[in-house]
Amino acid sequence: MILSTGTLVAVVDGEKLALFENTGGRSISLTPRPTPAIAERASGAAGRISSEANPDNDTQAEDGFALGVTEVLNKWVLTNKVDHLLVIAAPKTMGQLRKGWHKETAARVVGEIAKDLTGHSTEQIAAAIEKA
Repeated sequence: MILSTGTLVAVVDGEKLALFENTGGRSISLTPRPTPAIAERASGAAGRISSEANPDNDTQAEDGFALGVTEVLNKWVLTNKVDHLLVIAAPKTMGQLRKGWHKETAARVVGEIAKDLTGHSTEQIAAAIEKA
């Protein structure tokens, strides 16, 4: 995958967020960015499947964290702090993020990688982007 310079890369799972900016030209060069405080939101899924209708506390906390990340990203997009966004998230978290994206945020997403890379090094994340 080729990213334009200035693309925000958000690496997310149900508990952690890491932000990077692509400062490279045609090659990926990730520079860490400060991570804001994420307010966990109450989240309860309604559905026919019992595990979704009655999620445990860990599931609710992870979904709430994903919702908090979504709110931050939506705010940044709507205030023009982000022009291009690449999201790398654990598959379940990716689904939660998609549910909460504002249509403008969805329009600025230049790519998605459904993998949990939050515990990986910057070099490993860059390599995963290049392979995508």
